[in-house]
Amino acid sequence: MTMATRTRIARLRTLAVTGLATTGAAAAALTLMPSSAQAAEMPQVHASVVKASNTSATKAGSGNNLDGWIKQSLAIMKAKGIPGSYDGLKRNIMRESGGNPNAQNNWDINAKNGVPSKGLLQVISPTFNAYHVAGTAHNITDPVANITAAANYAAHRYGSIDNVNSAY
Repeated sequence: MTMATRTRIARLRTLAVTGLATTGAAAAALTLMPSSAQAAEMPQVHASVVKASNTSATKAGSGNNLDGWIKQSLAIMKAKGIPGSYDGLKRNIMRESGGNPNAQNNWDINAKNGVPSKGLLQVISPTFNAYHVAGTAHNITDPVANITAAANYAAHRYGSIDNVNSAY
């Protein structure tokens, strides 16, 4: 997919979310942040690429790719009792970051307030810190840590990442 195509898709998503917001449907949108801060968030539909360190994203026997990261997260989630499926995680990851663990939102209200959404599931630092799962790296752009923290948040807020079907 070319950059021009990605840009067009992002613009279309922005228009779609804007339309939802004007009809009041945006209230159902998920933003990965603690509930007290959620009201200030606008739905996120675009993330740009930034350089970030990627610490211990893999363990022996797991691929250093999206499939491997999701499988590692699912194993941790299962051990910790966090619900979610491969399909639910992948669907949300592809919508939020296109599978880029270094994606960062630099345009929404959080970014303007100095707290940009980062990683595969576009999590802000306060949410990552609040829902970080022991046994994963304490690095918001670490793919496994990002996925697992976001799934933990979604489980607390929505019952499961599988129940999230809209912009964050």
